[in-house]
Amino acid sequence: MITIIDFSYNRSSLSKMFLKIKKIPKVNWTSDKPHNLKPKFSTFFFLCFGLMLFGLGEGLLIVSFTGASPWSVLAQGISLKVNLSIGTITLLISVAVLILWIPLGQKPGMGTIFNALIIALMIDLCIKFVPTPTNYINQLILAVISVITVGIGGGIYLVSNLGAGPRDGLMVGLQKKTNLPIALVRATLEISVVSIGWYLGGTVGVGTLLFAFGIGPCVALGLYLTDKIFN
Repeated sequence: MITIIDFSYNRSSLSKMFLKIKKIPKVNWTSDKPHNLKPKFSTFFFLCFGLMLFGLGEGLLIVSFTGASPWSVLAQGISLKVNLSIGTITLLISVAVLILWIPLGQKPGMGTIFNALIIALMIDLCIKFVPTPTNYINQLILAVISVITVGIGGGIYLVSNLGAGPRDGLMVGLQKKTNLPIALVRATLEISVVSIGWYLGGTVGVGTLLFAFGIGPCVALGLYLTDKIFN
């Protein structure tokens, strides 16, 4: 019989295990190299599945109306100024970021391109078909679910090892050029885009904070679950 103490201990042990993850695990469908243009079907499947979850989570966070992730706040702000959907703006932002890769010497992989396409598509589908909860508590619950969904999807996508996403590649490229700590580079990027997006009218709120503080542990959870399920 499992007692409350046993459950609490097991939950605490699980949290410690996945929060201590320091490298991306390899499973039987992980690509041997990030610039593999002919991956196994299973690798391609899980790449797309992970990105679909990632985009779904991003869309749900926007739909929750409690705030959005920093880059989605930017896309939302721009979309309010032009006659284009948030998904389309997200795709255009990805293209603009990829152009910035050129002077930084970054090379895109298959995952980079599909990252831009699938996430943008899933955001628009989610916004179109998922209604915003009328109750604020339900909105917060949806926000929490969305961050977990993004994290698990991100974990699966990273394990596929088919190339960094546009924003991650920008972060890595800037870090190499400036030799600044990667945490500082990432924080500067996130704060900059969310500030611009908020100025343009994008929604910043509790959901934005949930994403900022929760995405790291949720991605770690995604990596941990993927490793446990497939290894």
